[in-house]
Formats: sequence, C-alpha cells, structure tokens
Amino acid sequence: MIKDEDVHFHETDPEHANWAETNYFGFFNAEAPLNVGVYGLFRPNLGIVGSTICINSGFANAPWEADFVDMQASLPIPDDLAHYRLANGLEVKCTCPNMDWVIRYDDGEGTLIDVEYKAIMPPFDIQDPEMDPMKAKALAEADKSGNFAWGTAYNGHFDQSGRVRGRVAVRGKEYPIDCVSTMDHSWGPRPERGAPNMSWLHAHFSDDLAIHAILGFDAETNGAELSLAHGYVAENGEIFGLKAGHGRTVRRIERYADKVELFLTDSKDREWRLTGRGLTTFPWMCWPNMVAFNVLAEWNLHGQMGHGEIMDFFESPQLTRLNASAKTRRPVGREG
Repeated sequence: MIKDEDVHFHETDPEHANWAETNYFGFFNAEAPLNVGVYGLFRPNLGIVGSTICINSGFANAPWEADFVDMQASLPIPDDLAHYRLANGLEVKCTCPNMDWVIRYDDGEGTLIDVEYKAIMPPFDIQDPEMDPMKAKALAEADKSGNFAWGTAYNGHFDQSGRVRGRVAVRGKEYPIDCVSTMDHSWGPRPERGAPNMSWLHAHFSDDLAIHAILGFDAETNGAELSLAHGYVAENGEIFGLKAGHGRTVRRIERYADKVELFLTDSKDREWRLTGRGLTTFPWMCWPNMVAFNVLAEWNLHGQMGHGEIMDFFESPQLTRLNASAKTRRPVGREG
C-alpha cells in the first residue's frame, strides 16, 4: 500500500550508487496533437538529477525533430521530492500526498508549462497483492518471472491516472491542456544496462474510465507480441486490477507503435478489448542507454474513443545488435 510518506525521498541502499527515484508526468492536447512528457530521475547516492522536458506534435525520428526538447543529466539534487525546483527551470509541488501536483517549467525563452494534476483514483501499487492480481498470482505460484519489476528499478512503484488542466507554450505559441492522463513514481536500484523490454501504455476515455497496462515483449520479434505484467481499470473512482492480458503491436518505421490491439481481463472477470493507432512519434532518451519509442495514441474501446501514451523501451546496445542482425539478413544486390 502506498502511504503519504511515499511522496518524499525513500531511504536508499548505500551499496547501490545507481539507486534512483523517479516521477513522470505525461499529458497532451489531442487536437493538436501535442504530447508532453516531464520526467525526473533522481540519484540520491550521487547527488544528481536527470530531467527531460519533451514536447512533440509530429512524427519525429530524432530528438531534434520534436517541437521542443530539454534533456539535462547532472542537475543538483533537491532536498525533498514533494516540492522541488531544478536548475533547468522545472518546479514540481505535491499539494495532496500522492494525489495532486502542480507542474511548472520555464526555459526563459518562451517555452513553458503550467498545469495541475488531480488524481481520479488512489495510487496503484504493483507490489501490493491485495491491489494487483498479477502480484498476488506471482506470490502464490512463487513465480519470479511473473513478478515483473523492470529489473530492480520498480522495487517500489505506483501508477495513477488523473485530470490535467492548464497550458503549455512552445516558443510563445500556447496550447490549452485539459485531459486525463497517467503519471508514475518508482524507487530502487536502476542500472543503465540490463533492464527488460517493456511497453508502458494507457488509454483514457473520461474522468470515470481509464485503463493502464505494463506489458513485456520479446525484442527479437520487434515486440510484436505483448504479455501483461501489471495494470488496472480505473472506473468511477474504483480500481480493478488486471488479472490477465495480451496484445499485439504493429510497428511503423523504426520501432514506433503504429497499431496496437489489447485483450485485457480485470479482477471482476470483465474483458476489455482496445485498439490503438499512433498519432505522433518521438524517441524519448530517458537516461543513457535507454530509448522509449513514444507515441500519442488514439484508442477505440467498443466505439468509445480516447487517448493516451504508448512507450516501448529498448536499450541502445540491444538496438545496435538488432540493427546489425537486420543488416546481415538483408540481401546484397549484384552490380552489372
């Protein structure tokens, strides 16, 4: 169970210099379509923070093709995670523990963020078997393979959906923000190599209905088949953990999700079938050696339309190996 004190920094393991604490806030203007990601990766044992501010409305295949990107890796760490200001111009303040936040950013050159996030549900703790059927199943079966925690990075982790309202400006051009989206918070040792592949995605239809899922996939098949690790349905303020699920991803150029089909079953044995299509692409380089192929997706749930992010995580050494293998399989033409 997530407690009020989890809004603050957790006690670190001094044996792990790579211990990390993170929070992520994503939100969007679906009409633009403008997708915004605000991220902080705090390494208390090293005294530094990596922070990325990414704003994108098109099909970007490189960071510099996006509307705006600010990625800084070695900012001084603040004293408290509940309210902090970073040297890159980002301020995050929790106004109700693990429920409501104010997020502000100003680069001093006309790009700014000023939004409020208000949760529509309690935090979903993937390590709590009473909340997460997948965790309960893994414990009952002593199945470590079913206890997906992204290596050790998700030793502590929650996801949560909420309403985000405010505004974003990109070099003076302003966009209103009024959407339901999903944030997360995690803590634990986080090395920069060796994490499993993961698809972190969510679909939001109203303040009364949001679906979030974390899924694993095999990079050797380009992540075509998805298998459920954790997730929930947030409906009318209640949480229904996902107990089973799978899916399939069809990818466009590189490894961006173009079409996704999900089959999910919640704790009440209700079945949810969703189909999504990518509206944007962006290679989010969240920390060294990791690329999240990010899209803002339009989702269809039995004719009900919604939006949300899809982020498929691959490590850079893995990508270079996969790309090299693809080159060796490519037929070589003959001259003449």
